[in-house]
Amino acid sequence: MAGSPENDASLSVQKAQESSQAKKSQHAEEAIFYKNCRAAYLTVLKSSLENIKSKEQLSLVLQQAGRNPSQKTVNKYWTSQTTTLNFDDFCTILKKEKPATKTDLLEAFEKIDTDNTGYILHDELYKILTLRGEKMTRDEVSAIIKQAEFNCSGKLDYHKFCELFVATRERCCEAARERLEVDGRWRQQQFGSQAESPSEGAPLSKPSPRISRKTDHKLPPTKGESRTPSRPSSAQSCKASVSSTLSMGPSSNRHTKLIEPDTMKEWPRAQSKGCFYLEEDGEIISHKYKLYLPQRSAVCITIKPLSIPQGEGKYCHWLSVDTALYILKENETQENLQLVSFTEQQNKEMLGWKGELGSGVYWLLPFTTGCRLKKVKTQITGEAKLVSRDEDGELALTKEFRAALSDIFETIDLDGNGFLSLEEYNFFELRTSGEKCDEEAWAVCKENFDMKKNELTRQGFMDLNLMEANDREGDPSDLWVTLLSLGYNKALEMTEACPFVIDISAEKCKPKIKPISLEAGSWQLNRAVCKSVVNKGEAKVMDSCENIIIYTYKGGRRITSVIENKSENKVIIHVNNEKSKNCLSSRGLLVFAVEVAPKSMMVSQHVVPLNEQEEWIYNCVHSLLS
Repeated sequence: MAGSPENDASLSVQKAQESSQAKKSQHAEEAIFYKNCRAAYLTVLKSSLENIKSKEQLSLVLQQAGRNPSQKTVNKYWTSQTTTLNFDDFCTILKKEKPATKTDLLEAFEKIDTDNTGYILHDELYKILTLRGEKMTRDEVSAIIKQAEFNCSGKLDYHKFCELFVATRERCCEAARERLEVDGRWRQQQFGSQAESPSEGAPLSKPSPRISRKTDHKLPPTKGESRTPSRPSSAQSCKASVSSTLSMGPSSNRHTKLIEPDTMKEWPRAQSKGCFYLEEDGEIISHKYKLYLPQRSAVCITIKPLSIPQGEGKYCHWLSVDTALYILKENETQENLQLVSFTEQQNKEMLGWKGELGSGVYWLLPFTTGCRLKKVKTQITGEAKLVSRDEDGELALTKEFRAALSDIFETIDLDGNGFLSLEEYNFFELRTSGEKCDEEAWAVCKENFDMKKNELTRQGFMDLNLMEANDREGDPSDLWVTLLSLGYNKALEMTEACPFVIDISAEKCKPKIKPISLEAGSWQLNRAVCKSVVNKGEAKVMDSCENIIIYTYKGGRRITSVIENKSENKVIIHVNNEKSKNCLSSRGLLVFAVEVAPKSMMVSQHVVPLNEQEEWIYNCVHSLLS
């Protein structure tokens, strides 16, 4: 007999409520799981962007997550082909390797306690502890025994031991979660989040880290390729979401926006070069500049990768790196910088901005998304030779090394006059050794190397490097430190740096540009990027959650999304790019999650085309997890 319409409707409502409750429970469990993953990961590593680089690190982070991995388990995930594992790999492993429950442990003990007495002898305990997890010594077992309770016969009450084991594991995990909540630095790094906009008065930027010149310098391990993410892809099942879809044509079709009229060629000009350098942890540092305008004028500012003549058949990796420049007005203090605009008009690889600027001081902050300037795993057949000896036993620089030094000279000659000033040379020294050359040391250089008008010539720069090789009796270790810090690999290819050139033309006055630092991306730059996306991008309010807004900016060479959290609570946003085509994300992942602090905004991701000659489709879903 068919039910009444009222009963059917009631049953449908009940099923819908049960389904909703089940989804809420599922997402609550997911949020707890990823929180525990982050807590364990950040107990061992500095950032969720940092990769696990060894079996020992893998074992340690698994232990921090409450697992007790055997060597067999570790070997299953760290094979002979593994170089690194990222945060998502770690989450995948944790999903597969469930922590031992009290029941599991009791069953293992009961296999030893065949008489079912509830107790186990010391020697028997040693056996069982070596059956599961890393092989332990008797001293280590003794240390564990001291934490447990025994009867007078020296037997272990393994029921109490299992309770102690599980409770201790939970306390360790809870301690890691508490540190995650308390430590602001950790909160900013969860899920590989980019730094949130800090409060006013924060330091402008942090200095470039010192790189010591040591003969025993070892190559840092290269990071492995991004792997399939482990986080849930069912963005539609989250309680609130925003979907953005943009179809972009080939980049080769978008190069007519920036046209320089013939009259502009007569305008007074200023130029400076610079470089983006990739750090081992994936952070990008670059030169920063001040622009001085003596009077109000129409201005054109451009930036593009620096084209350096290369040998036949040699590819310039950095020419495909996207570049941009943010223009900020300096008011009363350096901390009080106001975003004016940024370069978004495009002519092939050049990005530019045209407009009118008043007299005063402006900061020019170079920017790259990091989508193409990142750590890559490359196969190098052999190490390039830097020095050789002639028939008389005299040291000489090889042809290949001299060519690389010539390119380096072009890059660090910031004003492009063919010579290195003390200021330019010190940018080079700060990057390669972390130290500066003072006036006295510069005078010594003047006595020993070719200089003109107190500036080092190209030949002088070559001779300086030859002297360094002679000082080490031909050992090229220090020379390799220099090359590696400047983005070169062992095949003398510049793969982890991108030199660029900035041009400024002003109609009514002579502009002046001055490099002021070589530093990591400042909070001023992060804030400028967010503000530019908010000002120029499309805003979408998250369904049923008006306090979460997703801004999407579409430029000629990139798409940038920013998340604004207007609520009083932190939120976790799940980001899904699985339906995008021909896209490369700055996160290096198709699916990831970010945590956004209360009353703040942050960059979700930058995306560029994987192949610039083909159409690319950006299809991204931002969903609220908690």
